[in-house]
Amino acid sequence: MSGEVLLAVEASGLRRVMGVAMLAVIGVTLLFVALSTPPSIGWLLFLLAVGVGALWLSVRMWQATSHKIELTEEELRCSDGTVIARVADIETIDRGFFAFKPSNGFLIRTATPGTRVWFPGLWWRAGRRIGVGGVTPASQSKAMSEILAAMIAQRSL
Repeated sequence: MSGEVLLAVEASGLRRVMGVAMLAVIGVTLLFVALSTPPSIGWLLFLLAVGVGALWLSVRMWQATSHKIELTEEELRCSDGTVIARVADIETIDRGFFAFKPSNGFLIRTATPGTRVWFPGLWWRAGRRIGVGGVTPASQSKAMSEILAAMIAQRSL
């Protein structure tokens, strides 16, 4: 990992705990309903699958939100070393109200597609689209998107 970190976005402790707790409560509630008063087999399987899925997602979110997103002059990266996007590869940034973006976040479109990656509550990438945000504070995400927009504008001059 190289380059000076200009800005970092990370989930605050309270947001992290609340997001994970909500998913875990949903999972436990669905499993409780499925096992306490078993419905027909179809509904039972559905409740069990969604309940286990919510618990798995809560564990995955806890792991993902332990990281932070760092912006350097050259790249946007995760603190585990995963390069989210190279600044030179970013085409547009969408912070609009109707954009398909994470909560308190923004959407990036790159020139070249990347592999599918998902860090629940922090960031995701599907092809050329990258969503940053989730349980992150809006102020940090907004500052990062504005700095990225300024870097892109400066690049095009």
